[in-house]
Amino acid sequence: MTVSLPLVVVLGLFAWGAVKFLGVRTWVVVLIALFGFWLSQTFLAPAIESGTRTGVDVINRSHA
Repeated sequence: MTVSLPLVVVLGLFAWGAVKFLGVRTWVVVLIALFGFWLSQTFLAPAIESGTRTGVDVINRSHA
């Protein structure tokens, strides 16, 4: 059985857990999310996407 979760859902769960259990302030999570949107418009976006895809591929191959 294969379960597929979008990365944004996983990151959202981590953010919720950080606010709920680690005491991270909500405004910090919002600020980091806004920084991510800004960063996606820079020249670093292709490198970040490539690194993320490689990391996900490594995780998928190790659990196959």
